[in-house]
Amino acid sequence: MAYINNFDTVGSNDAALVGGKAANLGELARAGLPVPAGFVLGTSAYADFVEANSLAADIAALAAVPSGAAPQAYGTASAGIAALFGRGVLPPAIAAELSAAYQQLCRDAGGGGDLAVAVRSSATAEDLTLASFAGQQDTFLNVRGDAAVAAAVVACWASLWTARAMAYRDREGVDAATVRLAVVVQAMVEADAAGVLFTANPANGRRNEIMVSAAWGLGESVVGGSVSTDDVVLAAGTGRVLSRRTAEKTVMTVYAREGTREQPVPLPKRWQPVLDDVAAAALARCGEAIQAHFGVPQDVEWARAGGEFFIVQSRPITALPEPVGEVPSQWPVPYPQGMYFRASIVEQLPDPLTPLFADLIDPSVTRSLNGLLAQAFGTSALHDGDLGLPTINGYAYYYYRTAGFWRLIGKSLGAVGKLARGQSGMGLAGWRDISHPHYVARLAGWAGKPLADLPGRELLAGASELLDAGTAYYTAVQSVIPVAASSEIAFRTFYDKMVRRAGDPSAATFLLGYDSEPIRAEKSLYDLAAWTRAQPGLAAALLAAPAADLARAVLAGEGLAGAEPAGGELAGAEQEWAQRFRTHLQRYGHAVYNLDFANPLPADEPSALLETLKFYLRGLGKDPYQRQQASADRREEHTRVILTRLDPVRGKTFGRLLRWAQRAAPVREDALADIGLAWPLIRRMLLELGRRLVASGVVAEPADVFWLHRREVESAIGFGLAGPDAAAAGDRARVAISGAQRPAMADDVEQRKMLWRGQRRATAPQLLPENRWMERMFGSMMPAGSQNQQGETITGVGTSAGQVVAAARVLGGPEDFSLMQAGEVLVARMTTPAWTSLFAMAAGVVTDVGGPLSHSSIVAREYGIPAVLGTGVATQRLASGQRIRVDGDAGTVRVEHDDGGRPPAAPPGQAEDA
Repeated sequence: MAYINNFDTVGSNDAALVGGKAANLGELARAGLPVPAGFVLGTSAYADFVEANSLAADIAALAAVPSGAAPQAYGTASAGIAALFGRGVLPPAIAAELSAAYQQLCRDAGGGGDLAVAVRSSATAEDLTLASFAGQQDTFLNVRGDAAVAAAVVACWASLWTARAMAYRDREGVDAATVRLAVVVQAMVEADAAGVLFTANPANGRRNEIMVSAAWGLGESVVGGSVSTDDVVLAAGTGRVLSRRTAEKTVMTVYAREGTREQPVPLPKRWQPVLDDVAAAALARCGEAIQAHFGVPQDVEWARAGGEFFIVQSRPITALPEPVGEVPSQWPVPYPQGMYFRASIVEQLPDPLTPLFADLIDPSVTRSLNGLLAQAFGTSALHDGDLGLPTINGYAYYYYRTAGFWRLIGKSLGAVGKLARGQSGMGLAGWRDISHPHYVARLAGWAGKPLADLPGRELLAGASELLDAGTAYYTAVQSVIPVAASSEIAFRTFYDKMVRRAGDPSAATFLLGYDSEPIRAEKSLYDLAAWTRAQPGLAAALLAAPAADLARAVLAGEGLAGAEPAGGELAGAEQEWAQRFRTHLQRYGHAVYNLDFANPLPADEPSALLETLKFYLRGLGKDPYQRQQASADRREEHTRVILTRLDPVRGKTFGRLLRWAQRAAPVREDALADIGLAWPLIRRMLLELGRRLVASGVVAEPADVFWLHRREVESAIGFGLAGPDAAAAGDRARVAISGAQRPAMADDVEQRKMLWRGQRRATAPQLLPENRWMERMFGSMMPAGSQNQQGETITGVGTSAGQVVAAARVLGGPEDFSLMQAGEVLVARMTTPAWTSLFAMAAGVVTDVGGPLSHSSIVAREYGIPAVLGTGVATQRLASGQRIRVDGDAGTVRVEHDDGGRPPAAPPGQAEDA
């Protein structure tokens, strides 16, 4: 036959001829799995029907819906195309083959010529690995007789052009001219129960769990979501039931005289489980066989009749999340006689720690603090075991043994004096003259060494030494912060109480318009955008290339990935642009998003910077030079006006306090920005170790080294698996360690990643143990507000004045930066100087952690956007896309509801007058 294929004659290589659904059914049938009998009318029949009825031109004209059109436009186009198909006539050759195949199916079933069949669409852009396109075309059930089957086939063809199918293809970038539709005709299963089986758990991504949804009656209502289902989760391999939820099933889908209908579920069955444990396990085994055949997790539709299971469809699961562990609910402390704080260096560790970083950072912080305290006090104020940085559910906490904490407090006055004098590497002078130069020198000592030639033990020792240098530097930076804070608080207090009159600006106005490292980084990127626009054709080439592809090309020293090959002047401009961008990365790319060195830096993954560069290339955003100059002009003018009206005593005090605050504030940002100076080299060292461990069969990819514990890395080094010649030992190491070709630590790494993902969904308490005494004593000192806020209004600290109503964009980290759109409110757990590039696009800033003197506050004021920080709960309570009102004066965030009960919201990104 020219148009008809039986299931046992088609497979995955035939998707262009029979569509994705039929190709998968053919694979299942040929593998001996229980697929109801049937056949497929190939895509050539669709093409010949369209040609015979001269429909192509009219379809193309109706389907040409402009990008971004309203949903109604798709509906209008769909109705017009459906009318074209309805007037069409089935060519005689197609009609004859279809009838013959249907009658043969009837005879094979041992019945008359009116066997009930399901007529299903099978599109060439359906049931793909990356996009299932499920539910975009129509299915017709309980179809009987030649005429009804023929009519259902034509209706299936027309459903290629439903409004939802056209809109979905447009979103997925599928060219409609390339899509064809085959039709599956399959014997109906008189199902007493049906449902869906996922061979991996779509709720948590776990590949070792199988999830089954089941309902009484036919399965179309389950797929369509119109009935409640029982949900059973089973362990893969054993079929053991892990969890079960039995729903009240009030409605079921059954056969009608023609098609189907819904009817009430009989009362005895409403709370009865559809599948007992034995049946669920049998179905799970069938699902595992299907996954084993296709090699990827499957979304399977099943039906049960007469106690036997049938498979009516299988497709790859799309958008399956990474496996997620349990979300912690208890926070047991490892050492009972102590206090635990999420503050100081922990503010830059918003996520659970990776194992290697956790093993290295705890002793490193202890050594750096003890060293600083020894300098400050002559001898260390802390005894062994007084201090640590342990993890609880993966999250880092500063730990102080109670006795050691109070001993430290008792000696703190002496340290304050040294801090003020810049001694022991503390304070502004200590940072400038001691701490920063020492950090740079220790980095320089390692920077020129050829990493590929170093033994594994030396690489690990070097990473640990540089981490010590970084933590010692961070400890010194923590002494700059109180100096900057004290200077601003002193100036603001004096100004508000002794100087400010009605109509005068806020104290923050006098501290704006100065350079700092984040602002210099912003101006560098803006300068690159200005240079780019001056090169003919270069800006267009950059805008056309995806940022991720551009980033890979720049780091690899290649041409502009994703852009058309350039020649002549453009080729030269590309090379110079790439060199300028690399220079920017060398100067500013060490700013950390998160101190855990498992996280890439801008120097490693510059996609976020490229998105900001494109933002500037489109002519958006403010000129940072003009913004800074305007702030400086306002500052100087207000200073002049204030000084002219003050008496000599107040004027002298005002000037002295102002100069102190103006000198200290930018240094704080400079100091914070350089914390990560050693991080690019640390990452290169550890990734070099990771490459050797990959070659030796220990892990699957270099970055997996971050998921090993230090003792495991040291063991691999001792076994000779991380030396420069590790690649030569590959097969020997695999056999020696695991006896198999799968990397020896692959399963451990995957389990740790899964655990980490679950931990990341938790909200770590700021203080432990959680009790009223700890909250009363230290709650107000913590960088985040209460995590028990109720009601619609989220309260934090207003740190940059103004109000804005705009869409929220909740970002977990740099992996989400590409989602940020101009005019949205940036919502994050916290920000560091590395986040500054996003502030140019943001209409406002909201964080869980932070206060009036944090990085977010200072940069938001420079950008003139409202900021509410230290909410404690914003990332948990807000969702991307919600319209929120950020009030930087009141320190509140509120979701806007279109219920007529509040003033009309401003357009997205439009600031309102305070």
